Parts: sequence; C-alpha cells; structure tokens
Amino acid sequence: MAVIVNTSISSSSSSSSSIGSGIVSISYPDSLKIHVLSFFWGLWSLFKKLIMYGLFNNVTKSKCDSPPSCLVDTSLGQHNYVKLKGVKLHYVEAGNKDKPVLLLLHGFPDCWISWRYQIPALALHYRVIALDLKGFGDSDKPESRKCYRLDILMSEIAELISSLGVSNVSIIGHDLGALLGWFMVHLYQDLVNKFVAISCPHPNIYWSSLPNTSSFNTSWIHYSQLPHLPELDALRDDLSIINHCYKHLSSDEASKPYLDAYKYSFSRKEDWTGPINYYRNLPFWRVNVGDSEPSVRIPCLLIVGNHDSGVKLESIVKSTEYLEKFAVKVVEGVGHFPHQECPNDVNKALINFFVGNKTKLAQKTPSGGLVFKMFDAVSSTMKYGNQVLDIVQKKTNGLTSKAFYVGESSTT
Repeated sequence: MAVIVNTSISSSSSSSSSIGSGIVSISYPDSLKIHVLSFFWGLWSLFKKLIMYGLFNNVTKSKCDSPPSCLVDTSLGQHNYVKLKGVKLHYVEAGNKDKPVLLLLHGFPDCWISWRYQIPALALHYRVIALDLKGFGDSDKPESRKCYRLDILMSEIAELISSLGVSNVSIIGHDLGALLGWFMVHLYQDLVNKFVAISCPHPNIYWSSLPNTSSFNTSWIHYSQLPHLPELDALRDDLSIINHCYKHLSSDEASKPYLDAYKYSFSRKEDWTGPINYYRNLPFWRVNVGDSEPSVRIPCLLIVGNHDSGVKLESIVKSTEYLEKFAVKVVEGVGHFPHQECPNDVNKALINFFVGNKTKLAQKTPSGGLVFKMFDAVSSTMKYGNQVLDIVQKKTNGLTSKAFYVGESSTT
C-alpha cells in the first residue's frame, strides 16, 4: 500500500471571516430546545438500559486486529495521507493527476469504501479523491467535540484542496458528506466547479425535514448531544446499527466483505465519537443566505432514492430554491444509498452531469412562473410521476425565477 505524507500547508485564500459571515447560529430558543430534549432523552435512555439489559451489556468488541482486505486493496486506487495542521487525513486516489479533481465525501456511518462503484468509472475522466472524513476510517479521530466545529471542518477541506495542488475541485457528497458539500458551495464557492448531493437536502432544510420513520431522526439528533451513551448504543448487539443501515448488503453474500469492513471500521467506541461529534455541532448552524435570489451559482445535481426513509422528496425540491442551475434525479426502487444500490444508473447520471453535458439544468427564466420539464422519465409508472409533480407544485407555489427538471433512472 503506497503512503504519501504531506507536510502542513497554508490556509486557502478564503478567509475565516468569510466563514463567520456565511454561517449563522440557530436561535437561542431552538438551541435550548435541543439541549432540554437531550437531557430528557438521556434520562429515558439510562432508565431503559438499567431496567432492560444493564448499562454495559452486549457491547461489541473488535473481532479482528487487521482490516478486511477491501479496506486496504489498491485495485481501486492509491492510499495516501495528508497532514493538515496536525490532523492526518486518509484518502484513496485514482485517475490521471493532470485531470480535474473530483472530491468524494462519504456519509454516516461510512468511509471511503462507500464509493467503490464510482471510483473506477469516474477515474476515466477525473483525478478522483475518495476521502475518509476526519473521525472516520483511517483518518485521525480526535475525540474533542470542538475539533468538529463547522468552521474548522470547512477550513480543513479547503486546505485539503490546496494540498492537492489545484485551485478548485468538483464535489460529490452523500448524506453527511453532502451536508458538508452544501456548506462548501456556499462558503467557498470559488473552490467548487460542480456539486452533487446524494440523499441530502440543503442544511437550512435538513434538520427540520428528518422523517420520524428514519433511524437518524430528530429524536436521535437530540440523543446524540449526550456524551458517551450514543457511542455505547452504537456498539450493542454485534453493531446492529450497521446491519440496519446497510440492509442492502445484508441480503447479498457477495457484499458481506463490505459489511464486515464497516463493522471493523466502527468496532470501537472511539470509532463512533468523531462521527457523532459532527451531529453534536452541525444542527446548531445554518447558511446565511438572502431571501430573493439563489445563492449558489455553480451547476448542481441532486440525487435521491424514491424509497429513502430518511429523506423526504419535498425537502430535495425545496433545496433547489438555493440553486441557480440544477437538476434533480430520483432513482427508482432504492433507499438511502443509491450510489451503492443502483450504481450503474447513478454512474450514468454522474458521467452525464460531469462529462457528457447531457443533463438538462434548470435555470432562471426571463418570464414569471415555474416551468416544469423532464430530462428523463419521472418514473416507470404515471402514478408516481404525478405524485412527484404534485409535490413540486405545492411546495414551490409562488416562486417565479427558476425552471425545474426531475430526472428518474430507468430500471436496471
């Protein structure tokens, strides 16, 4: 396995003042509500654990001392490291170094291996960097909550871009990675050429649109503010949280090595502290944007599965209000991991968006009113297509500046 360690580098040209002016904290009552509910969730959790099975029973211990082969395999790319102001980040790199950089940011709970189906396809056209976010995988895992403050996270990603020897990149993010990507395109728009958000609404919509049917719902966000308990819960019952998140891997024997890789990556309490610290910080911040004009000028593609229990389609639609040029692709028959569950269709959409220039982007129209068009079939059934359009029309009533396109993959 090839290892490259870079020395510390200077910050990006974007200054910390731009971070301060671009981010606003939530109101004091909203912040207080999170902390109060966190306290009551903590009491209930302690009571349930003591009564039902004891506080520390059924906590999983690591079953192996070495990582599964797929985590260290070099067939997908070269394993590199970069050190930024004392924080070591691990990433897998593939493709020609002379080509534009495409930065891949995984979700929660995940690591670089999330992009195993995308790296080979995208590396034909880009220099692909599949990052282990700080706190995940083989990157450093500082335990302090303050290490995951939003301004620090944004500065580190900007520094990473600079360390690659380029002035800008395109970003694909999934879940938590897309949430960070949303902040990047607002705060460091000069560093990003194009942006793809998979299974993640805009940060100003994200926290208020979590469905109750999702495992990581509003109640979990409140619970995650507590110290230690969320980490201990995650380790219970042979990491059942991993089985629940990756149901699409559990039913496929060929995917079992990847399920084992996730369980290895999250087998210790410290493997969860960093990832959960993101959720101990990010809910308290929003992007400071104007009310009249879209604030993101670069082309954006939003991808979501129509069976995603954690993301409402209407929250994806509402997210387009912040974008000047955009397309939305709804992938039929998949859940929260469309890039893993239906990689061929997602890869085709990504290649079309980045390389083929076949993706029709909605843009500002000179006349008033929304213009609804399709750049693929909304669904294989008219019933679902009508439901999508009905949501669009209801949730965007009164907007007059943009056209809207909904894309849906064909079945595989």
